[in-house]
Amino acid sequence: MPLPSCEEFYRIRKLPPYVFAVINELRDKARAAGIDIIDMGMGNPDGATPTPIVDELIRTAPNPANHRYSMSRGIPALRQAIVEKYSRQYGVDLDPEAEAIATIGAKDALAHLLFAIIGPGDVVVSPNPAYPIHQYGVVMAEGEACMLPMPDAATFLSALKDLYRSAARKPKVILISFPHNPTTISVDSAFLQEIVDLAREHGSFIVHDFAYAELGFDGYKPPSILQIRGATDYAVEIYSMTKSYNMAGWRVGFCLGNRRLIAALARIKSYLDYGIFQPIQIAAVTALNECQDAPAQICAIYQARRDVLIEGLREAGWIVDPPKASMFVWARIPEAFAEMGSLEFAKQLMREARVAVSPGIGFGPMGEGFVRFSLIENPDRTREATRNIGRFLASSGVFAQAGSAPVHV
Repeated sequence: MPLPSCEEFYRIRKLPPYVFAVINELRDKARAAGIDIIDMGMGNPDGATPTPIVDELIRTAPNPANHRYSMSRGIPALRQAIVEKYSRQYGVDLDPEAEAIATIGAKDALAHLLFAIIGPGDVVVSPNPAYPIHQYGVVMAEGEACMLPMPDAATFLSALKDLYRSAARKPKVILISFPHNPTTISVDSAFLQEIVDLAREHGSFIVHDFAYAELGFDGYKPPSILQIRGATDYAVEIYSMTKSYNMAGWRVGFCLGNRRLIAALARIKSYLDYGIFQPIQIAAVTALNECQDAPAQICAIYQARRDVLIEGLREAGWIVDPPKASMFVWARIPEAFAEMGSLEFAKQLMREARVAVSPGIGFGPMGEGFVRFSLIENPDRTREATRNIGRFLASSGVFAQAGSAPVHV
């Protein structure tokens, strides 16, 4: 009897094909053929991890004591370091034993927290478009993902209030992420206070994915939800070292806040893993304690890249609002290409301009009509990308059709 294909497995059937794989496959085929593709698709930081962090890994890795199983919750020194950072940066006092847990990156924290607290029929409400794990982490945990449109923060908040007034089954969890991926929408403390007030009124939990905590531009400082009055009674926040310290491959994240949720995550992780390789945890302590200037320096690099991309797209005739935060630019597809949809437009950019971007449809149905640029190329490569895009748009007759000025290349 033949064995079933992977598509027949119970949870795999719940997951749609990964849209981004289409773009990645085209990129890889082009590169294999010797074609230079400027990859602005995946949000994969290109910068080096700060030297003191790498040096500490090298120093501690040879020690046999560090080769044994570590602690699933994270070593005490690492949990102490993250709560001290929150105290310095946000004025939030957390208990490293009961209100902080280290995780194998932010995805580990989010996916396993949902497995721990969500059951069949539990409603998790979140914005759409969204980072895919926000929706499909709920699906895999057997919950009901309720996606509300978020063209802007106020529209999402209004829809959330309407949902609480009208829904037969109130959300068990509000899952949010600001600065937001992919839309780059950013909020202030007053917005987060309204979210906490709703959770208090209706008895919901809040999970705030704070992956872009340090990447605020032009003086904007993204607020932590844990700064909000009463937040720790209802909320946890997921903090990642990936973008803030250029530590993507190191896989170091944290879940912080509500004791009940932290205990649930700690319990399920105790069955699933033995934690991060201990020298990496020790190096992460060095990052948090000794590299406090690194996040601001990394943020400045992303802001400069944002400015180059926005200006280059403007010169190409593609007007996009500059984001206040994150490592992305969320761009509406030029009107002349809108009917083809974001996936076909992304394919065409790859073929004609040799630039890879993420199609908005990959972030959910409400992402259609947009593409996402990641700020992962240096200024010279970014300028090259926008020149290529300008040539492509001009050759497509967009400017004659729209009455725009010629592209300067």
